[in-house]
Amino acid sequence: MPGFVLAIDQGTTSTRAIAFDDGLHVLSVAQQEFQQHFPRSGWVEHDPEEIWRTVLDTTRLALARAALAASDIAAIGITNQRETVIIWDRATGKPIHNAVVWQDRRTSETCRRLIDDGAEDMIRDRTGLIVDPYFSATKIAWLLDNVEGARRRAEAGELAFGTIDSYLLWRLTGGRVHATDATNASRTLLFDIAKNDWDDELLGLFGVPRALLPRVEDCDGEFGETDPSLFGVAIPIRGVAGDQHAAMVGQACFQPGMVKSTYGTGCFAVLNTGAERVASGSRLLTTIGYRLAGKTTFALEGSIFVAGAAVQWLRDGLGLIERAEQSGGMAAASNEEEMIYLVPAFTGLGAPWWDPEARGAIFGLTRGTGPNELVRAALEAVAYQTADLLSAMKRDWHGARETVLRVDGGMVASDWTMQRLADLLDAPVDRPVVLETTALGAAWIAGQKAGVWPDAEGFADRWRLHRRFESTMEPKLREAKLKGWADAVSRTLSRHR
Repeated sequence: MPGFVLAIDQGTTSTRAIAFDDGLHVLSVAQQEFQQHFPRSGWVEHDPEEIWRTVLDTTRLALARAALAASDIAAIGITNQRETVIIWDRATGKPIHNAVVWQDRRTSETCRRLIDDGAEDMIRDRTGLIVDPYFSATKIAWLLDNVEGARRRAEAGELAFGTIDSYLLWRLTGGRVHATDATNASRTLLFDIAKNDWDDELLGLFGVPRALLPRVEDCDGEFGETDPSLFGVAIPIRGVAGDQHAAMVGQACFQPGMVKSTYGTGCFAVLNTGAERVASGSRLLTTIGYRLAGKTTFALEGSIFVAGAAVQWLRDGLGLIERAEQSGGMAAASNEEEMIYLVPAFTGLGAPWWDPEARGAIFGLTRGTGPNELVRAALEAVAYQTADLLSAMKRDWHGARETVLRVDGGMVASDWTMQRLADLLDAPVDRPVVLETTALGAAWIAGQKAGVWPDAEGFADRWRLHRRFESTMEPKLREAKLKGWADAVSRTLSRHR
């Protein structure tokens, strides 16, 4: 039996393919960035064909770098940016429009009307989510209503909807598989997470024809095989999970009470609540953590829209840094007496505020403020937002009292950032040896399904700590900094504009 597993990690700004051996070690990585499109203020789009090309290119390159043939791969696992919407023609596979990205805010007014009409309680009860442009349903409706002929063709069964995973499955299998997994389905506002099925009342509310939708599988479901023309032989696809769910698995957060936080373009903290579906009183999301072999594990999630994207802004928008790696050193060299706060609400604020109309702001500027202080403010903003999320989790669920945060994503390579995170959380922050946890989670789901990797208990036993960061900040300073952050956020919310 082939002993290697390939993970396709399709993210918001780049696509990566990573090859793993049967010992869960990384053999090769290939990565390509792709273009971000901003047709109007608050709108964010991707070209699905460009995404597809990056998937093909990185997969082939990862195989070549690992000196592997496609026949050596036991299974492929897919993980993806969630909530992003693509609708395509079933006959040709051609998208009818650019992908509308999870960051996109064009449906803010639609969401406001739904809330004003009193629909949010029903939606939240069934989906665990709040009404916000972040999620897929209003984006689907926008495409159907704004692309000529789309609604008629959707009702006639000529079109297919999918989040990125579903679109990639369609393309990888040569149009033979139209499916998604439970984690991605649970982020659409159309899926009843208690019944594990699409909900007809929600479909009617949002105006989404059932004929448009993919079938929903377990994360370790049977997702078909790649078309042999792509890589030379057919490769089984045995795992699919949204990126934050895959990271939760990759961090081996299998026990209730365990929490991970991923620092990529955005930041997403996810708390395993086991078989218990916890209703949040703090505007966190109740979501499917993962569904394996027919068993659903639930989670509480806090979503921060801008984390690494703030560092990209420092680099590409302001030109304060040339490389993201410089940010930690500049923050360390800053004047700590300059109490600068950056509220990075570039596309609104996520949990626990959920204010799509909020916009970014900087507070506390003085003549002594320079590039180092602005860089520090951007990094600290991530820590402040994480602190808000963990506080909300502790209010919502008794199992979240004592928190050790397992972290992953590009930003965690910065020792300064992780130390400041531990300082402001007043809690241990654990950085694992393997930082590719999102890809690792998708690969493990596929690999254990294919029989080449260990079960969950065996996988958890192999999780290894690289470094633990513990708070060294004086309590009075932490309290003052958190108070200043709360004040900055309160003045950024749209109701104060």
